Amino acid sequence: MIDERAIVHPDAQIGENVKIGAFAIIENKVVIGDGCIIEPHAIVRNHTTMGKDNHIFQFASVGEKPQYKALTEGQSELRIGDRNTIRENVTLNRGTPEHGGVTTIGDDNFIMAYVHIAHDCHVANQTIFANGASLAGHVNVHDYAILGGFSLIHQFCNIGAHCITGIGAVCFKDVPPYVIAAGNPSEPFGINSRGLRRRDFKKDTILVLKHAYKLLYRSQLDVKTAIEAIDDLDSCEEIDILTQFLRDSQRGVIRRKAEH
Repeated sequence: MIDERAIVHPDAQIGENVKIGAFAIIENKVVIGDGCIIEPHAIVRNHTTMGKDNHIFQFASVGEKPQYKALTEGQSELRIGDRNTIRENVTLNRGTPEHGGVTTIGDDNFIMAYVHIAHDCHVANQTIFANGASLAGHVNVHDYAILGGFSLIHQFCNIGAHCITGIGAVCFKDVPPYVIAAGNPSEPFGINSRGLRRRDFKKDTILVLKHAYKLLYRSQLDVKTAIEAIDDLDSCEEIDILTQFLRDSQRGVIRRKAEH
């Protein structure tokens, strides 16, 4: 159902059973999948594609141009997967032509009010962004990560799978998978054990991850040596994800204050 007061470009591709509320604006070159709900006063800008069963709340700005001073003309887009909740006043920017041109949001993400996701970011699946959390450009957020309210992530950072940030955390470096991060600048505060238990991680796996955390943060080892020590632990997929993340880090990972 499309409200007669909505403004929908005739060339926009609208799927089946889509609801578009009053005064919502759907521009040209937009694809909206089956079962989506676009609440009143939301705007979906051109070059935005979304899958099925997404819920866009009022006053959200989806697919706006990047806030990037050196922006040039060229193709850029926003791609959104399935079953995402995007709450009030969220701003999702398209990519920049100079850097691949695409911002992506995966599946089953819960993005609360006033969240900002900037150009060329890539958000995976099953993440939670609490109110006011913000990503600068080129940030990658991996599966099941949780960003606490008003968390701020510096450009080009990576936020690992199953990690969690505290309220107002400011991350200038990468946050490894499974880790709790808090403070300004953010420091590590152990493994996100409660979250892992909720996701049915085995007790033995959590113990191995805690051991890996101690090697990384409490052993006085540098990161390279810590990775080698972690490799010697009982092999499992979760440890492999952690060590690969550490090896791939370009900005370096968050450290304790004594280690800065």
